[in-house]
Amino acid sequence: MRMSDQPAYEVLALRYATTDLHRPRRENFFPGMDLHDGEMPLDYYVWAVRGEGRCLLVDTGFGEEAAQTRNRILLHHPADLLRQAGIDPETITDVILTHLHYDHAGNLDRFPKARFHLQESEMRFATGRHMCHSCLRAPFECRDVTEAVKIVFDGRMVFHDGDAEIFPGIEVFRMGGHSDGLQVVRVATARGKVLLASDAFHFNENRTRRAPFPIVYHVGEMLEGFIRCEELVGGDADLLIPGHDPDVRLRWPILSADLPDVVRLDLHPLKRTLKK
Repeated sequence: MRMSDQPAYEVLALRYATTDLHRPRRENFFPGMDLHDGEMPLDYYVWAVRGEGRCLLVDTGFGEEAAQTRNRILLHHPADLLRQAGIDPETITDVILTHLHYDHAGNLDRFPKARFHLQESEMRFATGRHMCHSCLRAPFECRDVTEAVKIVFDGRMVFHDGDAEIFPGIEVFRMGGHSDGLQVVRVATARGKVLLASDAFHFNENRTRRAPFPIVYHVGEMLEGFIRCEELVGGDADLLIPGHDPDVRLRWPILSADLPDVVRLDLHPLKRTLKK
């Protein structure tokens, strides 16, 4: 295939929630990996991919109930923010779930016509014996997992066993680490293949310092995942999109002046130095 024939999608990062600005840095690194004082809030995103006659969503976020339960600040309901960006949730044909944690797999009923793509190992993890342990089930919500099971019985769940191409120019790669079946998404754009890392690394700093986020199922897989993500973009850090880093919203161009929480990842980043 000639380079001119490669698909080129528009990719949006939609910030729908955040944490208290005073969240301490130490909560974002494996115990002992960061002893500095300071504040380091999390942002929460879903990602939309459109072009080539299709519109996909990567992750579905959470809603009002989870925000209250988890003490998070819900800025927009993800479905409402999609509409503001010109995307009707009912027209989304496919949803890629990077994993089933509460902040990535809520609101599944808002996408009634979509097929869902999930690693089979993630469903096995979220419904199996490991959920008998409170520290492993804490990031999951039972209602989200049971809704995912309903989607299986509706015939709308597509399971993947490792790496797969969803459509030309849209690929998933199993990473594990943070959750047993965590997958990342690589999307072809005009500026190159953008990697939506989701929780393979929450912040760029987790990856660059090789300092894991403390919610982790397999530390070794998380560390190896940092390296594989870098390899998947040929070492171009501007193509790596962390899952919860506020710098994402600051480094990439906004979709429109009235939507500062939606940025274009398919465009080159703004000239801005990343936080050290």
